[in-house]
Amino acid sequence: MQFFKNLFWNSRLRRLRALWRLGGQLAIMLVMLLSLQIGLSLAGLALFLVQQGITSEQLSDPQIWQQALEPPGVQRFILESPGLILASSLATLLACLGSVWLAGRWLDRRPFAGFGLHFNHNWWLDLSFGLGLGAFLMLVIFLVELTAGWLTVSGVWITRNPDASFPVALLPPLATFLAVGFYEELLSRGYQLRNLAEGLNGKAMGPRGALVLATLLSSAVFGMLHILNPHASFISTFNIFVVGALLLALGYLLTGELAIPIGVHIAWNFFQGNVFGFPVSGGDFSSATVFSIQQGGPDLWTGGAFGPEAGLLGLGATLLGGLLVVGWVRWRYGRVGLHTALAEAPQRPEEVMLTR
Repeated sequence: MQFFKNLFWNSRLRRLRALWRLGGQLAIMLVMLLSLQIGLSLAGLALFLVQQGITSEQLSDPQIWQQALEPPGVQRFILESPGLILASSLATLLACLGSVWLAGRWLDRRPFAGFGLHFNHNWWLDLSFGLGLGAFLMLVIFLVELTAGWLTVSGVWITRNPDASFPVALLPPLATFLAVGFYEELLSRGYQLRNLAEGLNGKAMGPRGALVLATLLSSAVFGMLHILNPHASFISTFNIFVVGALLLALGYLLTGELAIPIGVHIAWNFFQGNVFGFPVSGGDFSSATVFSIQQGGPDLWTGGAFGPEAGLLGLGATLLGGLLVVGWVRWRYGRVGLHTALAEAPQRPEEVMLTR
């Protein structure tokens, strides 16, 4: 009986063990997300019917519902609506924030700031560096492709919505990528990597080994989450795994904070899709772009329809970014080393909620 209790429960820290904490947070997030997404889907359906000019009298016609629910129908309408995409991203952000806060309080017994969100002076400086780095890396990719003749610029300050000015049209994708950058890093690095590292840390592996293995595992999950994206392939999934491990996780491992990963993630996506006009992880976010481009060149290098993340240029930018993160941490903090506290649980139960 004691064996089964120990399998689930850490008596010293009076909390669930890492695997069950991870499962609990995921379950909470899925319930919250499902509830929010059902509401958004119903809102999207209502807006679609209004756009199609369907009157209340026509709603009793089964053919109307069949046309709306069969592909492409309302699905395409939702996927091509920047406002609904933004609402979906905000719903996911809310579900992620809520689930991590609840899991942190009741499962991890850790304050929310303990997931890498100590908003002090250094945090904001690191965030600024991350934003600049993500923009710089995408600029490098753009200039290399332009110089090689693999893309041509067909226009500037382009928006698909003729009724909206360019700055207004740019707001929904910008807000979307702000939300995505925050919640994906909070989930993949802040919660999953940290809990995996704590669970793996033991006599056989130690904190450094636990952090390395936790990074590989959480980055593998991060890559797999993109496997159903449009135009995804084995190469794109592997490259996103590398982005997660060598570019996004590195700043967290070296500083113990999510500032650099969040900054890089936001700017990488936004400049990729809405400044330089590339696909973002297979998705089309070109409702408003600074540059409108015609993509050519070998898919092996450019990533083709999936975007730079699936090409060798994206992989090269990831490696360059990792080196620059190391250089920044060395310059800012005077040393470079794994933040082993990420893999170390508090020593006494009363410290669990007090550690910051």
